[in-house]
Amino acid sequence: MTLNEDRTNFPQGAVVVSIDAMGGDSGVEAIVGGIELSAKINPDIRFIIHGDSVEINALLQKKPALTDLVVVRHSDKVVEMDTKPSQAVRSGKGSSMWNTLQSVKDGEATVAVSCGNTGALMMMSVLRLRKLPGVQRPAIAVLWPSRNPSGHNVMLDMGADIKADAEDLLQYAIMGASYARNGLGLKRPRVGLLNIGTENNKGRPEIQEAAELIEASQEASALEYIGFVEGSDLPSDRVDIIVTDGFTGNVALKASEGTAKLVGQFLRDAFTHSAMAKFAAVFASGPLKRLKNRIDPRRVNGGVFLGLNGTVIKSHGSADAIGVSAAIKLAFTLAQNGFSEKLAARVASAAAASKNTTSKTGEA
Repeated sequence: MTLNEDRTNFPQGAVVVSIDAMGGDSGVEAIVGGIELSAKINPDIRFIIHGDSVEINALLQKKPALTDLVVVRHSDKVVEMDTKPSQAVRSGKGSSMWNTLQSVKDGEATVAVSCGNTGALMMMSVLRLRKLPGVQRPAIAVLWPSRNPSGHNVMLDMGADIKADAEDLLQYAIMGASYARNGLGLKRPRVGLLNIGTENNKGRPEIQEAAELIEASQEASALEYIGFVEGSDLPSDRVDIIVTDGFTGNVALKASEGTAKLVGQFLRDAFTHSAMAKFAAVFASGPLKRLKNRIDPRRVNGGVFLGLNGTVIKSHGSADAIGVSAAIKLAFTLAQNGFSEKLAARVASAAAASKNTTSKTGEA
């Protein structure tokens, strides 16, 4: 089919999501299941699915409601989870991941979603979509469960790059604030820098310098800098955006996921260790279900790649249909709000403001 023929059934104004069907641990079934859940909730969303067309179409035949909502693009190449990013870039052309990003680059889709290899996806995204002018290091932002009214904080970087100097941390703050405005509806997000203490004299030199840069950019970037925050503040309601380097962010993320699983196991053990405990579990089933839904990582699945000429959502590799649907929901929300264009404008504006400030300082 030609591109136009592929798009015949896509109505004007629909948000088109390009999806890599082959990269996740749960297989194509989880991708198609997530698409089905998303389509039931939102009638204005359409999909281009990249992967093994035989396998994908076999599943779609059982779901006639998706017939007019989906275009399938065949790809028999897959970027495996253990593939090195550099190798994926060299040999990944024509893979389901590559083609998913290509659909965004070509303008036929607004946003890309993949459950695949994070490092490969980031490197391939930079290659295909390119970085926004002025962005040195893209970042991965995730939603972190918190006591805020929205139920979440935004944290970045979560592992796109283990390094981050003061200018990088400033850009993370600006991009994270833009994400919070468009993803969480916060007019003036509160930004905190993750540090080993809240005292002004603590932290590495780049953290100290970043604090000064972020504080100076508050008005131009439409954010409120609240200062340093600690690990205990990650789920708190005193901050909306937590900024850190990718090494620290990724360690914090994996530690929290492990802790959540451990607490869940402790609860299961506590409510099954005796007949009386099992009896009590019956009466506690309602509150336990609400707790499970509140901390279920599947329902906030999806890290956003920030700093690119296009929006890419990285779903957890082991996501099931519920997790894939959550990633698609996030993709739709950002696409509908014109997030990519707004982020580009915000980064450009911040760069111009920084240049003017530097020029004036030089003149003085």
